Amino acid sequence: MTTVLLANAAATLFMAGLTWFVQVVHYPLFPLVGDGFTEYHRRHSNRTTFVVLPPMLVELVTSFWLLLDPPGDASGLAVAGAALAGATWALTALGAAPAHGRIGREGLGPDLQNRLLRISWLRTIAWTAHAGVVIAMLSVAID
Repeated sequence: MTTVLLANAAATLFMAGLTWFVQVVHYPLFPLVGDGFTEYHRRHSNRTTFVVLPPMLVELVTSFWLLLDPPGDASGLAVAGAALAGATWALTALGAAPAHGRIGREGLGPDLQNRLLRISWLRTIAWTAHAGVVIAMLSVAID
């Protein structure tokens, strides 16, 4: 269980930090790219997959694994963690990925950027909440 919890913590904390960077720095700068935005966005999307897919998979698998073997009396925290991991996947699959697909096809207009930012804020909140849950689980495991 300790290895699973540590893997979950590492993946979740990585994604929480990354999503804050993307939300506050990266996405707001999209409109400043200019004429080369279509190529920039294509490369951004391809490279982002390599950075986020492995930790997202680790986070998801270990979150559900912790449901089977939560640390101490942290079964409620394990349920919350699994729900939040599921939420980030749903928001990504049903919101962020389609928005990026549309941006790739149609270009970045103000409506699409605002949609992406709104979806991204929801993911940022979910990953931040999951980070708090993971820290609480680590606290239970340490005690």
